[in-house]
Amino acid sequence: MLFLLFNDHSMTEAMGRQAGIIAREWWFFFWIAVVVFIATMGALAWALMKKTDRPLEEPSPQTSGAKYTAHEERGMTLAVGSAVGITVIILFVLLFHSMLTGKAIRRFESKNAITIQVMGHQWWWHVIYQDPVSSQSFQTANEIHIPVGEPVVILTSSNDVIHSFWAPNLTGKRDLIPGYQTAFWIQADKPGRYRGQCAEFCGHQHAHMAFYVIAEEKADFEKWKQQQIQPAQLPAPGSAQDKGMQKFLAGPCVMCHTVRGTIAGGAIGPDLTHVASRTTIAAGTLPFDHLNLQQWIRNAQSIKPGAKMPAMQLTDEDLNAISTYVESLK
Repeated sequence: MLFLLFNDHSMTEAMGRQAGIIAREWWFFFWIAVVVFIATMGALAWALMKKTDRPLEEPSPQTSGAKYTAHEERGMTLAVGSAVGITVIILFVLLFHSMLTGKAIRRFESKNAITIQVMGHQWWWHVIYQDPVSSQSFQTANEIHIPVGEPVVILTSSNDVIHSFWAPNLTGKRDLIPGYQTAFWIQADKPGRYRGQCAEFCGHQHAHMAFYVIAEEKADFEKWKQQQIQPAQLPAPGSAQDKGMQKFLAGPCVMCHTVRGTIAGGAIGPDLTHVASRTTIAAGTLPFDHLNLQQWIRNAQSIKPGAKMPAMQLTDEDLNAISTYVESLK
C-alpha cells in the first residue's frame, strides 16, 4: 500500500511505544512469511525439476496397480506429515506471539494522564479534551495535540456508523462502534505531525476522513492548550473581520457551528472557535488557506459530496467577509 511509503503514515516508522511493539510484531510475521515462501517455492522447484527413471507406462499386474514402492510411499507420507506439523507449529507460534503483543500494548498505565475523547462522524473527527475543571475543557476537530513522552488516554465512540481510528506511527487500529465506548493508550516519543485515517469503510467520503496527531514538547502543548481554552477573540468594531462576523452570525452558519464567545452554538458541525489554527479543511481533504476556505464555504458538496455542509448561496462580497472572519479565528 502506497501510504506506507510516507513517514508520517507508516506502521514501520514507529514513533511511540505501542507502535514499536506492533512494528516488531509485523516484522516477526514478515520474516516468518518470507521463510515459508522461500521453502514453498523451493519445494515446488525441486518437484518440477526432479528426474525419474520410471518409464511412463501402465502399471503391470505384478505391481497390483501400485505406482510407487513402499519405500517411496513412506517417504511421501513423512514429507506431507512433517509439512503439516511444521505448519501447525508456526500457526501456534504466531498466535502466542500475537497474544503477548496484545498484552504488552495493554500494559501501559499512568496517573493523571490527559484524557481525550474522539467521536467519529460522517466524515470528520470530533475531539474533546476533558478536564475535571469544566473551564479547562474544550473541543476541536480533526487534529489531536499531545505532549511528547507522556501516555494519553483516548476514549472513542461513534455518532453514526462504525469508524476506525488508526494512526499507524503511534498505535494500532481501534474500531469506533455506535453506542459503545472504548479506551486505549497512545504515546509519542518524538515530536512530529502524524497522519491518521479512518480504517473502516463508513460511506461515500470514507477516503476523506483523515486526522493528524501533533506531538509537541510539553511547553508547546501547554501553550496550544491555553490558546484553545480561550473563547474567540472579538474583532475590532468596524474592521473587515467585524463585518465578516456579523455576516457569519446572521446566516445559517450558527445553526451548525459553535464559536465560543459569540451566539453561535450549533453542534452539528465542528467547533470553529480556533479553526484557523488547524492545518487542513474538511478532515484532511484540503490544506487550510484562503482559496480553499472560500471554495469550501461556497460549495462544500463540489469538494466532498455527501458531507453535511450544504452549498451556501453567498455573494462574492459576503463570501469574502465571512472567510476573512473565519481566517481570524486562531
